Amino acid sequence: MSNRNRIIVLYSIMAGLLLLVGFGQSWTLSLTILNLCLISAIMALGVNIQWGYAGLFNVGIMGFAALGGLAGIVISMPPVPGAWEAGGTGIGLTIVALIGTIGLIVLARKKIHGKKGNFVAILIAVAGYFVIRHFFDPAVAAIEGYDAARTGYLGGLGLPIIFSWLVGGVFAAGAAWMVGKIALGLRADYLAIATLGISEIIIAVLRNEEWLTRGVKNVSGLPRPVAYEVQLQQAPWFLDLATTLNLNPIFASALYVRLSYAILFAIVLIIIMWLAERALNSPWGRMMRAIRDNRDAAEAMGKDVTRRHLQVFILGSAVVGIAGAMLTTLDGQFTPGQYQPLRFTFLIWVMVIVGGSGNNWGAVLGGFLIWFVWVEAEPVGGWLMSVLTSGMDASNPIRLQLIDAAPYMRPLVMGLILLLCLRFSPRGLIPERVARAKH
Repeated sequence: MSNRNRIIVLYSIMAGLLLLVGFGQSWTLSLTILNLCLISAIMALGVNIQWGYAGLFNVGIMGFAALGGLAGIVISMPPVPGAWEAGGTGIGLTIVALIGTIGLIVLARKKIHGKKGNFVAILIAVAGYFVIRHFFDPAVAAIEGYDAARTGYLGGLGLPIIFSWLVGGVFAAGAAWMVGKIALGLRADYLAIATLGISEIIIAVLRNEEWLTRGVKNVSGLPRPVAYEVQLQQAPWFLDLATTLNLNPIFASALYVRLSYAILFAIVLIIIMWLAERALNSPWGRMMRAIRDNRDAAEAMGKDVTRRHLQVFILGSAVVGIAGAMLTTLDGQFTPGQYQPLRFTFLIWVMVIVGGSGNNWGAVLGGFLIWFVWVEAEPVGGWLMSVLTSGMDASNPIRLQLIDAAPYMRPLVMGLILLLCLRFSPRGLIPERVARAKH
């Protein structure tokens, strides 16, 4: 079967599964799964840009997604005037001191060469550290002490949250640039370790810097880019529409909100997909795949491999950051503790591998399919265990154990899907198109 036919058949099956949930369970659940599938597909696209295009093994996906989520706070939450008055000046001076320290280090390395230059750079870094802490520590203590139960952080800019999607991509791209400068010269396995370690550092910072993110207290009540259900239920035009469609206004408002999110997310996915396809099929995309397939040959042809890897690493991370900001928008809150490797690294990699690395259509399909299975595995597992143990006594310990184990069906099913895919379709459900030479 050709890739085109595979795309039509598999996407039709995916649409059928979402419709099945709508008819069999509820349409609100179906649209909720759809929204998360769209976000997961964008994350999978970002990883596919890094791995499928260039062979970069990034296992720090959760860190870049978290930076995208941070953008939701920085952009959309209103500023806390009292916190700014208490420590805003100190934070500003900290930023100035940090930039000045970095600038002096760069200048010293340019002007002074050899071991002497390294020694001077170390002295500047140590002195800068103490200057930065001189301004930073009292500012943080003042900010976190201001109305700590309700705020205890600086807040944001109070802008529409939809702007945070772009800013989330910028945050993730900036972090990727710094990570890439450090780690992209490393071997593939060392790169994986480096990206995982740096992402853990990012999560640790977000959990502990309460002046920025409230830490484990979380930031809730982020503004929405769509209407609120309560507003819709009080709007005469919406009540008339619900009456015309013979729907309960509460149910209709829930459908309207989820459908509005789905339209916004689908627009973003279509734009990124179009750009990704253009890039993949351009001379730049062919060059990236040539570097992926034979780095030594590409270097021999004069290609700057490290620079190209940095480009693609930044692009893929930016896409993941956009998806992270969209997820925070959908949740309506920023919870640093939710960023776990299982959800934001392993699962995304499974999406890319099962869908088909190197093929954007495959990555998107993997995002839809794997997230759908992840959500439905637990209720289906519970139903299956109930059916299998229906002939046993209600107090039978085996029955109780099997029913209690139903929530753990998720990782079991994910592992099984991955094994089956690697055995029977190692290139994924929609494999990468390989150009054949004409004779």
